[in-house]
Amino acid sequence: MNRLFSILIVSAMVLGIGVGWAINQYATPVQAKAVAENLSIVTDVFLRLIKMIIAPLVFSTLVAGIARMEDASTIGRVGAKTMGWFISASLISLTIGLVMVHILQPGAGMHLAVPDAGSAKSAVDMTKFNLKEFVSHIFPRSIVEAMANNEILQIVIFSIFVGTAVSALEDRAPAVLVLVEQISAIMLKVTGYVMKTAPLAIFAALAATVATQGIGVLATYARFVGGFYLSLGLLWALLIAVVTLIVGPRALKLMLAIRSPALLAFSTASSEAAYPGTLEALQQWGVSRRVASFVLPLGYSFNLDGTMMYCTFATLFVAQAYGIHLTIGQQITMLLLLMITSKGVAGVPRASLVVISATLTYFHLPEAGLLLILAVDHLLDMGRSATNVVGNSVASAVVAKWENQIEAPAIASMAPAT
Repeated sequence: MNRLFSILIVSAMVLGIGVGWAINQYATPVQAKAVAENLSIVTDVFLRLIKMIIAPLVFSTLVAGIARMEDASTIGRVGAKTMGWFISASLISLTIGLVMVHILQPGAGMHLAVPDAGSAKSAVDMTKFNLKEFVSHIFPRSIVEAMANNEILQIVIFSIFVGTAVSALEDRAPAVLVLVEQISAIMLKVTGYVMKTAPLAIFAALAATVATQGIGVLATYARFVGGFYLSLGLLWALLIAVVTLIVGPRALKLMLAIRSPALLAFSTASSEAAYPGTLEALQQWGVSRRVASFVLPLGYSFNLDGTMMYCTFATLFVAQAYGIHLTIGQQITMLLLLMITSKGVAGVPRASLVVISATLTYFHLPEAGLLLILAVDHLLDMGRSATNVVGNSVASAVVAKWENQIEAPAIASMAPAT
């Protein structure tokens, strides 16, 4: 199924480019614009479907994730060290993405017009970014209002309170927890249905873009994709250097041990598909079953390094494409916002699109910018999925080293659960 979906994605990209080029070459500018507007119906529907799932998806997944954090308090020391590593790795991933997109400037040459005449002004409106307005805006007046407006940060704050309250109850409100997890499962399924329409949206987005901008716009996509993979390469190098420093030269064998699950994640664009193989590879390398079975699943919820880097890289790419300048304060706010929101939709197919869509709305950036990255999102998803596997494997090895839970490879796979 994943292979078929990948074929459909690639076919949609090729067909979209071909149709867009033909329209650009053989139609008048007025006709090309009209065709692009008709194609935008498809992309507009896709955008609405994406926005439709944001609020319930973030709420249900985040509440369920926090409620399951009981293991972190039970294990105590291991949980604290694990979360400390996750937070540090998250900040580093987000920062590398932010710095690299400024250095490479992949979207600077597009010079796209902001869709709404008033959007450019609102995008740089500083009145909402003073301390009083920002702090007040974090906390919702009504969760219904926050969900209706897709106010992602307000939903996160409410979800943190609910999840913490559920985990603090002695019986952990089993009925509520089961309900939230069922809602989460339903929304994951709905997300899967929405993402099945991605090939149509990709075709329409690429065809409309090439029809109006010309084939030269693909050079910008090449810079975007190449720049992102270069940034991922830097993150990989840093992760390998850190784990080697902490664990020792044996860490290099860890990279060899996880090569198969990493390649699986890359080819399927799904780090979840590689989970069983990653868990087995970690134990065979020497991470104790106790540490591996705790850190790895937690990492799949709170430590998606590739996804987090992509969120900052892609969001600022959209800002560059429309010539919108974000201040240092706004970018730091964006980094901290993504630090939180990227945890709320872990494990969701194309989760980054949901996070980026919410971030664009929060900072009043053109929502149509999501269509710019949608066309090449699958190619980038392959790289960030493999990076998520590497990041969580490194986290497991580091925590195991800190806890003296690295065993001899010959007996690792036979170690009893503790």
